Amino acid sequence: MDQLFHLPLSPACRKVRLALAEKGREVELVEERDWEERADFLIMNPAGELPVLREEDGAVICGSGPIAEYLDDIDPDKPLLPGDAHARAEVRRLVEWFDRKFSEEVSAPLLYEKVTKRFMGASQGGGSPDMGVVRITLHNVRFHLDYISYLMEDRRWLAGEELSLADLAAAAHLSCLDYIGDVPWAQYPQAKDWYVRLKSRPSFRGLLADHLPGMPPPRVYANLDF
Repeated sequence: MDQLFHLPLSPACRKVRLALAEKGREVELVEERDWEERADFLIMNPAGELPVLREEDGAVICGSGPIAEYLDDIDPDKPLLPGDAHARAEVRRLVEWFDRKFSEEVSAPLLYEKVTKRFMGASQGGGSPDMGVVRITLHNVRFHLDYISYLMEDRRWLAGEELSLADLAAAAHLSCLDYIGDVPWAQYPQAKDWYVRLKSRPSFRGLLADHLPGMPPPRVYANLDF
C-alpha cells in the first residue's frame, strides 16, 4: 500500500489527506516528527518537510502542492482543479492564500506554540507557548474568516461553484485550529456554513478521528452540528 508520511495536525498533511480521500485512494499513514530529522526520512525528502507520499513501487512525491496536482494528473475524472484555465488560476490563488498568507499569519505560529512545542524536547526548543504570539494569531484569524465569508456571498465553494483544492487547503488549516478550539465560528455564520458542508463530507472522517496522545480535541470537534 502507498504510504503518506505526515503529522496529524499539519495543515499541509491534512490537505493531502483530504485530497486522497476525495479521490478515494487509501494510504497507510506514517507519523513522522520532521523536527527529529530522521536519516531515512531525509533520504526521501532532503528538504526534511512533510508531507511525503511514497507509492508502493517506491516512487516518492514531496510537498502538498505537488502531491495534490499529481493526484489530479492520475485521476482527472475527479478534478481538484476544475474548470478552464482562469478557474484553475483562481483555485491556485486561494490555495496560495491559505498555504502562505494564512499559514504565516495564523496556523504556523499558533500550531507551533500550542502543539509542536509540547512534543519537542527542551534542547529542540520545546516548552510553554508564547502567549503573545498566540494572541496575535487569534486576532489575525478573524481577518481570514471575514474573507471566507465575503467569498461565500456569491459562490457555492471558495473558488466558484465546484469543490476544489482551495476548499481543501482552507479546511486543512482551519481543522487544525478547530482541534485546539481556536476558531470563533459563531461570529462568522457564512464561514461556518461552508465549513459544516466540508466537515460533513466522507473525506473528512479521517481528520475527525484524529486524537493526539495527551491532547484530546474539544468535544465539538467531531460534531457536525457545532
